[in-house]
Amino acid sequence: MTATTASSDADGTLQQATRIVDLAQHACEAYDRADLAGRLAGVRATLADPVVHIVVVGEFKQGKSSLVNGLVGHDICPVDDDVATALPTYIRFGKEPSAQLLLDEVPPRREPVPIDRVREFVLEKETEGAVAGVTGVEVRLPRRLLSSGLVIVDTPGVGGLGSVHAAASLTAASMADALLFVTDAAQELTRSELQFLRQAREVCSTAVCVLTKTDFYPHWRKIRDLDAGHLHGEADMPIIAVSSDLRRRAVAGGDKELNAESGFPDLVKFVAQRVSGGAATRAAAQAGASVVGVCEQIESQFEAERAALADPAAAAKVMDDLNEVRQRVEALKTAAAKWQQTLSDGIADLSSDIDHDLRGRFRRLVEEADAQIEEGDPADVWEETERWLLARVSDELLANYMMLRDRSIALSDDVAGHFQEAAGQALRQVAVTDPVSLAGAAQVDHKIELAKMKVGKQAMVALKSAYGGALMFTMLGTLAGVALGPIGVGIGLVMGRKGLREEKKRQRTSRQSQARNAIRRYCDEVSFVMTKDSRDTLRRIQRQLRDHYSGLADELSRSNTRALSAAAEAAQRTKAEREARLRDLTAEIDRLRQLREHASAIVS
Repeated sequence: MTATTASSDADGTLQQATRIVDLAQHACEAYDRADLAGRLAGVRATLADPVVHIVVVGEFKQGKSSLVNGLVGHDICPVDDDVATALPTYIRFGKEPSAQLLLDEVPPRREPVPIDRVREFVLEKETEGAVAGVTGVEVRLPRRLLSSGLVIVDTPGVGGLGSVHAAASLTAASMADALLFVTDAAQELTRSELQFLRQAREVCSTAVCVLTKTDFYPHWRKIRDLDAGHLHGEADMPIIAVSSDLRRRAVAGGDKELNAESGFPDLVKFVAQRVSGGAATRAAAQAGASVVGVCEQIESQFEAERAALADPAAAAKVMDDLNEVRQRVEALKTAAAKWQQTLSDGIADLSSDIDHDLRGRFRRLVEEADAQIEEGDPADVWEETERWLLARVSDELLANYMMLRDRSIALSDDVAGHFQEAAGQALRQVAVTDPVSLAGAAQVDHKIELAKMKVGKQAMVALKSAYGGALMFTMLGTLAGVALGPIGVGIGLVMGRKGLREEKKRQRTSRQSQARNAIRRYCDEVSFVMTKDSRDTLRRIQRQLRDHYSGLADELSRSNTRALSAAAEAAQRTKAEREARLRDLTAEIDRLRQLREHASAIVS
């Protein structure tokens, strides 16, 4: 199957799902169920503008930006041998080429910028004079590959497992529908790359390892086989070897053979089939499930009325059954409902656990930092210590965030278990947009006197100690009636050396104490910000789940009320009226059943 065919299939799946949702909306309007139609309107909006994120990650200088350019057939991501990408670039479909800066606000504020100035904002050297507060750049291009809602994200280099960029890349991966992990053919996968890749697979199951620069390294096939061995056991993790340079020349010259040699057709096929097609299938399945639920609610209303019409003697039993259902539905709307209690208790427990986990992580981090500071002099290693601190804090924030994310999803499943009618509609993704950025909310304000004593100061300290020592022993010798002579000078030199050594030790101890205090202040500030952010996130999750299930309970209540009313009216109808109404109901139920069957076909 070609990429074009896969893209067409994805479009066809979305179009089919859209038609079914439209039919269901018309049915809701015809049956005067504006509440159900409102729910389907949100589903329809998702189908109309599906967004599928594919995140490109990897170490610095592995060819990520060139790979993205090759995928979209446009040199939009700047490629430089000396500098690296510093900000993420989001590339999505647009009828005309355009670019916007994403500013650090919630939601992100957008500021248009000429597309030829993208380089100024995403490269390390260029960002120094760029607009403050820019967190990324969004580029829109008229490319068919992107037309199905695909968003390709070019991220900064990982820069080692413990770096801030590594944590940020893992955060981006947790929001992604698919992951392209880029490594070049210069050498086999390193230990840090493998560890990062395994962590990324935990948050994004759809991934591919892309081996770049095959035209530059003749032995790339051997490297590919070695990488395949390292990835053995990683379920369904393909390796695709590509050459961005061959792809660029093939596109420029329209050379199909050279394009096939570049390896990009296989990568485009993966993106089109596994990512775009898979996302379209999931979106269509979710839409189909929503339509099935709506049809079942309306059908249950009609089935109750038909049962009362078909056997007036059994109408009382139908009414009793509906009243029992009403009691259960009304119980779902109370604060004492089990799902409400599960949600409330779960959020409280999760908030406590997240806070305890973060405090524990920072406590261990501070202990580790204290041990490092004890071994060295901050005057010599503080810059390295600062970089280590920022990377470790980012890594700990990410781990704490992943705990929040996983536990929140588990909680939503527990709530859904107590509200079975809503199964499949629970909140499936909760996220702090980028918890790593919270580390930047505080600065490492060290206030450490990093300057060691200069030679002149050392000489003065030594001279002062030597003079004091020599004077003291000379005076003692005079009082004892002994003339020390040159011996006094020697004693003074020994005292001066000892005084200088003690002063150096005192200053080093002072710097170590200042460094420990600086690290504690920084960790306290980041912990304060992160705790507030995680609690806000949990409150948002609680409101989303509460509103979702409360709304669903209201829908069920309306359906039951209408069924009760229709059943009561059925008992008052004449025989001729019952027969006419039965025919109408049978026709309506058949139409709803057909619609439900079409929706179920999409779900399966």
